[in-house]
Amino acid sequence: MIPGYPGTNGLYGMGVPRIVCLCVLVLFTVAQTHATWWFISQLPLHAVGAGVLCDNIPGLVGKQRRMCREHPRLMVSLGEGARMGVKECQNQFRYHRWNCSTLDRDASVFGKIMLKGTREASFVYSISSAGVVHAITRACSKGELNQCGCDPNKSGHSADRKGPFEWGGCSDNVRWGSYFSRMFIDAREKKIKDSRALMNLHNNRSGRRAVKRFMKLECKCHGVSGACTVRTCWLAMQQFKRVGEYLKMKYNGATQVMINQEGSGLIVANRNHKRPTRKDLVYLEESPDYCFTDSGMGSFGTAGRACNKTSMGTDGCDIMCCGRGYDTKTAILVEKCECKFHWCCHVKCKECRRWVDIHTCKGPNPVISRPAHSRSWRRYK
Repeated sequence: MIPGYPGTNGLYGMGVPRIVCLCVLVLFTVAQTHATWWFISQLPLHAVGAGVLCDNIPGLVGKQRRMCREHPRLMVSLGEGARMGVKECQNQFRYHRWNCSTLDRDASVFGKIMLKGTREASFVYSISSAGVVHAITRACSKGELNQCGCDPNKSGHSADRKGPFEWGGCSDNVRWGSYFSRMFIDAREKKIKDSRALMNLHNNRSGRRAVKRFMKLECKCHGVSGACTVRTCWLAMQQFKRVGEYLKMKYNGATQVMINQEGSGLIVANRNHKRPTRKDLVYLEESPDYCFTDSGMGSFGTAGRACNKTSMGTDGCDIMCCGRGYDTKTAILVEKCECKFHWCCHVKCKECRRWVDIHTCKGPNPVISRPAHSRSWRRYK
């Protein structure tokens, strides 16, 4: 049973795969300085959940380790959700100086940049939380978990602006997915209770709420000759990309906050700014410009990054390269073309080649001293 949530049963007692000792030894060779639960996303799916492995995953607090041991198959979905969050983060920031880079064999996954309470950290926490909700809810609907299934509250009759309908099919049980996500992910932050923990808790909750926001009512009509005499409807989550786009918008409008005098909550850092809602993202510190490599700060810089010569946006060479200029080389691009459908059932394409210019950002000039502003913490567009 999962404490605090009615109607749940223990997970499968059989079929937990055995893990060879090598998997455990690998855990001790990763960097564990700033470990977080995100490291689960880098483990093999079949390995997550074995008791000996849960005890040695870096970054977990006691409650998380217990939940990992007691609910191994849920940990598989949790790991999938964490990977979804990373993938969507990299998709949303692929044309930015900071592109949500991850580090292999590093228990922090994102590196030292997450030590700062920046906008980027707020997005990572929210999208990771949302990914876990989405993945666990999907597993519930597919019948892959013993604790949950379709939403039991969606039964009987209801109505929308198109008229009455009957609940049917399988409505995604996002309430349960959100519940388990909160129980596991928030466990670490609730043990600390400082300004950063409060920031993380707020953004975790914003991520969970974002998944709930994009629930769509889908219906099927029943009747003679296509008439919609009776409608059967269910609530379904939308593509996770929609959640990522929404949270990216919240990132752009995030509010800077600080802890109140009592140390019990967050208040706006600038009293002229609006108070953030539970849907908004919050941060504590201004972001660096991410122009230069700085191992102490966790910035990888933009040297060697591809840029768009004609763009005026964040992917443009002027912004991406921080005014250092760019190199251009010509390469042959091979792509599929003249595709034709052949009955039945495959598509056959030709390979076309064309010359393209590739622009990449120059590195900093080693002769010229590094600009003072490169160390400043400031927001960038």
